[in-house]
Amino acid sequence: MKYGLLTYNEGKKKINIGDYIQSLAAKQFLPKVDAFLNREKLAAYKGKKIKLIMNGWFTHNIHDWVPSDDIIPLFVSFHMNNTAAPFMLSEKGIAYLKKHQPIGCRDQFTVDTLKEKGIEAYFSGCLTLTLDSYKVPNEERGNAIYIVDPLYGYTSYNKVAYNYKTFIRSIINGSVFQLGKRKKHLEKMIDSELLKNAIYINQEPPAHTYTDEEKFKMAEDLLHTYAKAKLVITSRIHCALPCLAMGTPVIFINGFESFVDSCRFEGILDLFNRIDIDSKTGEWKANFPLDGKIDKSTYIKNLDKYHSLAEPMKETCKNFIQNEV
Repeated sequence: MKYGLLTYNEGKKKINIGDYIQSLAAKQFLPKVDAFLNREKLAAYKGKKIKLIMNGWFTHNIHDWVPSDDIIPLFVSFHMNNTAAPFMLSEKGIAYLKKHQPIGCRDQFTVDTLKEKGIEAYFSGCLTLTLDSYKVPNEERGNAIYIVDPLYGYTSYNKVAYNYKTFIRSIINGSVFQLGKRKKHLEKMIDSELLKNAIYINQEPPAHTYTDEEKFKMAEDLLHTYAKAKLVITSRIHCALPCLAMGTPVIFINGFESFVDSCRFEGILDLFNRIDIDSKTGEWKANFPLDGKIDKSTYIKNLDKYHSLAEPMKETCKNFIQNEV
């Protein structure tokens, strides 16, 4: 039997290393990787039967869904974005998912969307919750505090100044006048000394720069870094979820308001120590005890809810690999 691993199209400006972290979560269950299969080109695969764990966000290529019959899929940690769902759930798409049901879904929105079409579905959680293989002994944990893409959905200089057209558009829609908002809102919840001395990480490096092998190496390096952190503060679920698996204290900053973003999180947000922030006013509240702002002495203990999701996903993936077709 052959085994495949998902890779991804690049955006015009950047790539999302979180996608490759999701693929690493799948890779740990494979005896080998025979081929990289691009998420947007699964319908085009032709060759020997190949097993593929179909976890993650689907899909940009809405008009070329469903995957090839030569792919033997396991649907676990599957997210169907609300923008793609009307196209993916065509008569052909529904028949395909029914053929491979039950569908393990990364979020409750996907569960509900599939069930409305008569497809058996359940909330599995995200496969990155199984990345405890990267966990290190406590004595290897350092004192570094990382801030990873906080409130990344907010307007940034790079977004508005990408080119002349984006700059003009930002003036017309008013987003250029929101440039200082992220800094202002973070200062409301995080101590100034910590903001100054924390190590900042961006999980979206520039596009058209790295090979797939280099992207996987970047993802692995990030996991090793997070595994040894004293604390991670982030708005990236594919930073926060692996931190849970690795036992790294993590605070998730939730400042998302559009349904395109928030539909990804239903069921997942309950796993975190979390700060919810009103992106308009900057008012915030924590779902865990916090005296004042987050600072270098802030101590948190991760919630244990994720264990009930991680262990069944491990068994599901192991059984998929071991069972004969």
